This record gives sequence, structure tokens and C-alpha cells, in this order.
Amino acid sequence: MNDHVYKIIELTGTSTESIEDAVNTALKRASQTVKNLRWFQVLETRGSIDQNRAACWQVTLKVGFTVE
Repeated sequence: MNDHVYKIIELTGTSTESIEDAVNTALKRASQTVKNLRWFQVLETRGSIDQNRAACWQVTLKVGFTVE
């Protein structure tokens, strides 16, 4: 099948390690219930501050998956 149809969901992943880890946390969790994840787009990055340092990252994504 060459012509795919995609559905888009919005997710927010969190991590105390890094932005990339927050993205991967969201994708890993979504993959437990959503099949055929294909792409993501970072919509927003934010975080919390503790002792003048980034303490926790939050990354909001649009995630596309193919519809069967």
C-alpha cells in the first residue's frame, strides 16, 4: 500500500535526564497501546527548576501513526 492514512495524537513525556529522554518516554509508553507509530513533531518544550537548574523536562509531541 503506497497511499497511507495517518492519525495524529498529542503526548507529553517527562524526564529528569534530558529532552531526548522525555521524547523517548512518551513514545515508549504510547507504543504499548498504539500500533504503527511513524513520526513525531516536537510542539513544546518546558521544564521545572530546582536549585537554579533544570530539574524535569516536559516535551509535548504530535505523533503520527498509520491507520490499518
